[in-house]
Amino acid sequence: MRVGFWLTVVLAASLMASLSVGDQSIPVMSVLGALLGTDSTPITDGFIVTELRLPRAVLGALVGAALAVAGAATQALIRNPLAEPGLLGINSGAALAATIVIIQVDTLPESLLPLFAVGGALAMSAAIYALAWRAGTSTLRLILIGIGLGALAGAAAAFLSVFGPVAQAQRAMVWLAGSLHDARWVKSLWLLAGGLPAVGVLWLMKHDLDLISLGDTTACALGQRVHMVRGIAVFAAAGLAGVAVAAAGPISFVGLVAPHIARKLVGAGHARLIPAAALTGAVMVVLADLFARRAFAPGQLPVGLATALLGAPFFGYLLWKKRHD
Repeated sequence: MRVGFWLTVVLAASLMASLSVGDQSIPVMSVLGALLGTDSTPITDGFIVTELRLPRAVLGALVGAALAVAGAATQALIRNPLAEPGLLGINSGAALAATIVIIQVDTLPESLLPLFAVGGALAMSAAIYALAWRAGTSTLRLILIGIGLGALAGAAAAFLSVFGPVAQAQRAMVWLAGSLHDARWVKSLWLLAGGLPAVGVLWLMKHDLDLISLGDTTACALGQRVHMVRGIAVFAAAGLAGVAVAAAGPISFVGLVAPHIARKLVGAGHARLIPAAALTGAVMVVLADLFARRAFAPGQLPVGLATALLGAPFFGYLLWKKRHD
């Protein structure tokens, strides 16, 4: 409870910093006034806070939470703290499906992007699971097939971006880098509508995730139907990652780093790990977006590049530590 409280405080402070800091700095009291709708806040400051920065900050927090929970579930299923949805090709499947919508915007309405992204993630998961099945699944086969299919989907998305219409291709390339620049309230609603059921499924499976993270043999000995649990959890994590990718593009390393930090704070039990990972992922994306907006001002980095700059050294540290354990 204490860790959750402090993570919530850090998230609130991160959101406040995101709303206050920018090309035009806004005092904290003016931010609070804009959020509360008081008459003392200047009209310009109120517009910037409520119409420009708040939708972006909220979307970033939701995307970070979704990716972190999906990452925590994936790490339990693979039994590897270096795993994330991208390792299984889930993000690549969602990205390919969304790229098709962006490139073919003349024939496919953009409103289909969330459905295509989630469908792409689920289709990729189904393909991986089907190809990995050989009288049951194994983590090694899931990883190897996921890497292969993910690389294929990534190459297909890049091909479409290179040879598609110039305007749509440029937009697709920005989106593929992971970006919150087009944040709108409707995207947050999409994410909540698609993500909350998936989080609910994973939360109900928290004890199953604890068991399966001990290994298939141990889980079977304790009465768990391992293959059924792994299948349900993989599809729930895929749906969660899919809606996050649909909202902001494939933002890397959040699903790896956030669960790892949360595990250090609250332990490996998923009853505490899932909410802690969600809060940690939300903080990570909000702060990464703030860094992306201010580090190269007046220009802006896509938030996916910012998380890569911050996450890649952490990933290297984890590899080094794992090698020396």
